[in-house]
Formats: sequence, structure tokens, C-alpha cells
Amino acid sequence: MIVALIDYKAGNLTSVRKALAALGAEILTPEAPADLEGADAIIVPGVGHFEATAALDARWHQAIRARLDAGVPLLGICLGQQWLFEGSEEARDVPGLGVLPGRCVKLDPSADSGRAGSPNRPSAASEDAAGSETRPYPSSDPVTGTRNPVPGSLKVPHVGWNALKQTGRPSRLLAGIEDEAQAYFTHSYVAPDSDATVATTEHGVPFASVVERGLVFGAQFHPEKSGETGLRLLKNFLDVALERASGAGHRAAGSSEGRPNDEGRGVR
Repeated sequence: MIVALIDYKAGNLTSVRKALAALGAEILTPEAPADLEGADAIIVPGVGHFEATAALDARWHQAIRARLDAGVPLLGICLGQQWLFEGSEEARDVPGLGVLPGRCVKLDPSADSGRAGSPNRPSAASEDAAGSETRPYPSSDPVTGTRNPVPGSLKVPHVGWNALKQTGRPSRLLAGIEDEAQAYFTHSYVAPDSDATVATTEHGVPFASVVERGLVFGAQFHPEKSGETGLRLLKNFLDVALERASGAGHRAAGSSEGRPNDEGRGVR
């Protein structure tokens, strides 16, 4: 199985390559959008400023969307997850891929997200054209009533290990991963909460740490640096891709053979 690992000069591709290779994937680093034609899965990693995603211009947007339409799953990691959305306040003029609704905002653990204009709060719950709602972050835990930390008690960037609190929505990406499993984060901006959120993490305020809708997947944390939890998430993504690739092979007219790219390969 061939995984296209998108290199737009904003990610630690070496660590991601090693993790994918350990799981039995063959890795392609496409030099042009047309190179995606041979991929069974696409991963967009990334660290740093959202401005870096401007390198993924309209041609890349079109090619990645076309592969999604063809049944090829897409995973965004860290900055790559943020890029799945419509854009980010970090670089307002740079469009995201827009396959998930809403815009990313600065993580502000000291903000009262119920206050108008708070960076962690859209002005109100909003709905995209497909009817998918994005919701503001709560200013306190809805169960315990615990308020957010006082200003200055938590720092941004959010760096280090933190828990993945699963929302209970069905998720192929989180299969076999325990609720509140630990993962490694390093980021300053966060994606909006929506019906695509399958896990949240709290750094003063909760934010969407894992998202999933159809064949679109995202992880705000770094699975390649998150031990067994991260490897399991990557394996789950590859399993989805392998299932899709095998199904495409079975549907090939008059063909009883698997896809040439999958021959002799598998995901352990």
C-alpha cells in the first residue's frame, strides 16, 4: 500500500516516515499534484505557522479533493489537521482545504470563552452549507462546573503529553485506543469543535484533538511521537486505506488480482 506523505517544508517527515514504515506502508513523497494518482492514502503532516500551508496551492487542493472523491482517505497531523478546515486566524488570507467547517483560532487557556470576542469562541454556533454545526468552546466543564484556569496559569504553545477524551461518536481512527489515552502535543492554534470531533483535549479549555468525517481524519497531536497510542492511530488509518484499496481492486472489472501496489505488502 502506498501512502503519499505531503512535503510542503513544514513538518518533521523523518519521524512520520519511520512510524509508517514500521507499520508496513510504502511511502511516496509527491513532487507534484499529479503524483497523487498512485496513492492509496494521503497524509498531510506539519508544524509551525499556518502561512506555510500556502505552498499547497489550488492545484494541490484540487488534486487532494479529487483523490478524496475517488475514495482515498486523508489524514492531517497537527498543522495538517488545522489545514483540513476553512482557514486559520493565524494567517487569515491563506485558505485551508475546507473539507471540514469552521476556522482555527488561537488557544487561550485563560480566556472566558463565554465572553464576546474571546479567541476560543466563535461569535455564535455556526452552520456550514452541509448543515454541520461548529460550536464555541465552553468556559467551564459542563459536568463538574470547574472554571478555566486563571490568566497566566497555563502557557501557549501547548507542549507535552495530554489526554484524548473521546466524545463517544463512532470512530475508526480511535479503534482500540483507550479513553483518555495520552498523546504528545505542540501547538498554539486549535480547530473548531464540530460534529467531526471524536476526541477533545483540555488545556484550560477543551479543543478538538481528533476529528473524523467520512474519509477525512485529523489529529492535533503528533502520533509519530506518541508511543503505542500514536502507532495504533496510524495503523487504524492505514487499515481504512487498505480496506478501501482492496475494495477498489475487487471492483475492477473482470479482475481477480489485487492492486499491484499492494502485492507483498500489508499493515501489521
